[in-house]
Amino acid sequence: MKKLMIAASCALAFMTGSVQAQDTSIGSSDPRSLRIAFDVPYEPFEYKDENGELTGFEVELAEAMCEQMNATCKFVIQAWDGMIPGLLARKFDLIMSSMSITPERAERVLFSEPYYNTPGGWFGPEGFNADVTDMDAMKGKTVGVQRGTTMDTYVTEEMSGVVTIKRYTTADDMVLDLEGQRLDVVFVDYPVGEQTVLSKEGFKEVGEAVKLGEGVGVAMRKRDADIAREVNSALRTLKEDGTYDTIMQKYFAYDVKI
Repeated sequence: MKKLMIAASCALAFMTGSVQAQDTSIGSSDPRSLRIAFDVPYEPFEYKDENGELTGFEVELAEAMCEQMNATCKFVIQAWDGMIPGLLARKFDLIMSSMSITPERAERVLFSEPYYNTPGGWFGPEGFNADVTDMDAMKGKTVGVQRGTTMDTYVTEEMSGVVTIKRYTTADDMVLDLEGQRLDVVFVDYPVGEQTVLSKEGFKEVGEAVKLGEGVGVAMRKRDADIAREVNSALRTLKEDGTYDTIMQKYFAYDVKI
């Protein structure tokens, strides 16, 4: 897919922390300029390539969406646990970072129609043979999740008091602890597990994938209903004209479209 040209890269210092921005806009005063937040790294959805350029399934989809909306976009890197607070504080305008649609989040933000849905996956070392659905077998095990995700919610609701839950800001930190044998298993977005765990020698999928929630949507402030309508229209067009499938097939061997 033909990408939008990246005009410049810049760093934005926010009160909540250091945030990097990849700028595809002609200026923040432009009424058609939108700031889109991503949590990086979260491969294959958003990450930096060997040249340090921001890329991934959602990044390319965002570029195509902005082009379809005739909007200029600035890409902002934001840690996951600051996503919704940053949006509400007007530090960016959209979250397009694998944010699952949940009733709790929908009370605070306005979601687009879902644009993909992938299950959560269990991953661990080759020697792990416990049944992750058997609470007796899982008793005393340590499970890694990314903080504030639907996988975190699932493990907390289903396994609290049985397993020790360790929560991480980034998927990379979680995988490092899995490699260091400080975790028995991790429960992560399935494609993330494929990229970050199964790509390493000595690890495997240790349980069946679990379908969670209604899918992933673009999150906006409640007042931005006009933007939401444009986003929904653009995403529908990208699905209809084949652009979505072209992007998807670069990153997945299966259909994630919803």
